[in-house]
Amino acid sequence: MGDLVLAIDQGTTGTTALLIDQGVRVLAKANVEFPNHYPQPGYVEHDAREIWVSVASAVSQAMERAGISGDRIAAIGVTNQRETSLFWDRVTGEAIHRALVWQDRRTADRCTALKEAGHEPLFKERTGLVLDPYFSGTKAGWLLDHVEGARARAQRGEILFGTIDTWLCWRLCGAHVTDPSNASRTLMFDLHRLDWDDELLGLLDVPRAALPHVVDSSQVYGHTRGLNFLPDGIPVAGLIGDQQGALFGQACFGQGLAKCTYGTGAFILMNTGLAPAASDHGLLTTVAWRLGGSTTYALEGSAFVAGAAVQWLRDGLGLFSDASEVEALAASVSSSEGVTFVPALTGLGAPHWRPEARGIITGITRGTTRAHIARATLDGIALQIDEILFAMCNDLGAPLAELRVDGGASANNLLMQRQADLLGVPCVRPRVLETTGLGSGLLAGLATGLWSSTDEVTSAWSEDRRFSPAGDDAEITSTRNAWREAVRRA
Repeated sequence: MGDLVLAIDQGTTGTTALLIDQGVRVLAKANVEFPNHYPQPGYVEHDAREIWVSVASAVSQAMERAGISGDRIAAIGVTNQRETSLFWDRVTGEAIHRALVWQDRRTADRCTALKEAGHEPLFKERTGLVLDPYFSGTKAGWLLDHVEGARARAQRGEILFGTIDTWLCWRLCGAHVTDPSNASRTLMFDLHRLDWDDELLGLLDVPRAALPHVVDSSQVYGHTRGLNFLPDGIPVAGLIGDQQGALFGQACFGQGLAKCTYGTGAFILMNTGLAPAASDHGLLTTVAWRLGGSTTYALEGSAFVAGAAVQWLRDGLGLFSDASEVEALAASVSSSEGVTFVPALTGLGAPHWRPEARGIITGITRGTTRAHIARATLDGIALQIDEILFAMCNDLGAPLAELRVDGGASANNLLMQRQADLLGVPCVRPRVLETTGLGSGLLAGLATGLWSSTDEVTSAWSEDRRFSPAGDDAEITSTRNAWREAVRRA
């Protein structure tokens, strides 16, 4: 048996492969980017073939960097961009259309129609979600209605539906499965019964037969077969949505522990224990994971754009050539000098849920420079998180003790310090920043005996740096007021 876990973290802009040893150390990693496709405003798509090529390439590169062969791999865990959805041919595994990305807004009108028909309370009570194009259910309906022959093929059982975890599992080992963390992001899954909901499926016009079987987040689903980059027989044994994977990878196993992942978007999850906690402040109730048949729940708030705002400064405005330059540029000025940037480039997520909102920059003067805009961008990312965590603490009726942070943008020390100042609590960055992939790898290792319990994971977790709040109260109040006014305009 092998002694390493392979974690495949399939994200919005690329795929990362991690090789993790039994000491919960990352032995090697590789990231391979792939393009997003924007056929018209509000549409965001992925070519599934490009995703698969990125997976094969990232895995091969990670193994090469570690100097290992496939027989060292004891198990594979998969984590994924959650709501991105596709149908594929049951025989060939080929997608029938480009996947609709979680950022895609084309089903906004369908969500509005369901709201106007009075269905949102039912969806919220059953699924913990709001009716928004972010989620997978309306995407599935759109594909069935707009891809020629899709609905008839679905009724004949010729095509299958899934989020990216499900499709990758199908390609890796032939199992048509998903876990509750991903199923709970579809608008089709009852959080209380932990099964697909026939009434909601009827409202969305999606056939149950096309949906995957819902399994635990940690168990053996099948074994690799027929791949040109891995040997046959490796157990695929961990499935979890990327943000829940980060919560697991951050060892947030106790009720009230919270993390924020700064990726393309920013995602805050708080462990709420063994029962779903309803939100009165625009947050989502979701499944964190299911282990041994026992389900842990979480509250979630999502900002659709975080690191993507920095990418826009780079690619859209040409303010710098590498995203890593933003910290030094922003730090070259002491403040944004009154410039406020609301990065609603694909609408506003929690707690507003306004898909029609658009990004806005206010407070520009003749003296505004690219450094001020860079600083306002980092502030805008942090202010979104501040707003979401304020709502989360109101829902739970308890203050936050600390925030565990991860994801690519958490390496930005200026952003992390600004986040701590706004929240008034420490932001704690772990030694291993790739917590989404780490979470799926840990789940796979737990299923195959590499680790015996979550206690082992907790003892292996360690912090890299703690950012303690040191903000000026008057400045923070002024910044928040300017932010609220800019959000109102957006």
